[in-house]
Amino acid sequence: MHIIDLHLCRMCEQKFTQVDILILMTAAVCHDLDHPGYNNTYQINARTELAVRYNDISPLENHHCAVAFQIFSQPDCNIFSNFDPEAFKQIRQGTITLILATDMARHGEILDSFKQKVDCFDYTDEEHVTCLKMVLIKCCDISNEVRPMEVAEPWVDCLLEEYFMQSDREKAEGLPVAPFMDREKVTKPTAQIGFIKFVLIPMFETVMKLFPQIEEVMVQPLRESRDRYEELKQIDDAMNEVRGFCMNACMSV
Repeated sequence: MHIIDLHLCRMCEQKFTQVDILILMTAAVCHDLDHPGYNNTYQINARTELAVRYNDISPLENHHCAVAFQIFSQPDCNIFSNFDPEAFKQIRQGTITLILATDMARHGEILDSFKQKVDCFDYTDEEHVTCLKMVLIKCCDISNEVRPMEVAEPWVDCLLEEYFMQSDREKAEGLPVAPFMDREKVTKPTAQIGFIKFVLIPMFETVMKLFPQIEEVMVQPLRESRDRYEELKQIDDAMNEVRGFCMNACMSV
């Protein structure tokens, strides 16, 4: 994620202030601190300590922010010690805003807001700039499929295993289970195709309106990843059809 974030920050450095860049980089490093491996839906449905503490409002993202600034409050870790109180307040608020924006429950809201601004984007408008930073941190957060297949795929496997562990626990505890996290209902290709087609590509293509140079290095790899997973799904479907035919043939003997 952080390499993608650095790349995007470099594109923006002529438009953003140095403080904006610092906020983006800080949020990128801190956005998943102390993640417990179970998403917000589980936290809320299971009524965990985090959900209770943050009143069911982005419990994980609020926790990541709190842990980050607990670390920064330690003298040996206070990278903001030379900033005056007003500057630190700006950095803290900006970082919190960006980390909270990584809650996928807010994806549609944030992207729709950006779409309304992108065609007449104004870098002198603070609301526009904040919205852009929120979209950029989201791009960085879920950018795995932008990377080469040999880098991205092991992380997809890790993510699916995390999903399956959560859904197993939800079943054991009698909680609702999301179909895309159920090991009995999802495969790697089906999980990735929908996410790439309906979440990643639309968001990156919208950012591409401001930064056309990302098409080759970010958008095209996403399209290629989508195509590859669709090919894998076709192979899986064909194999399942053959297995079904063989089973029926054996049963009829």
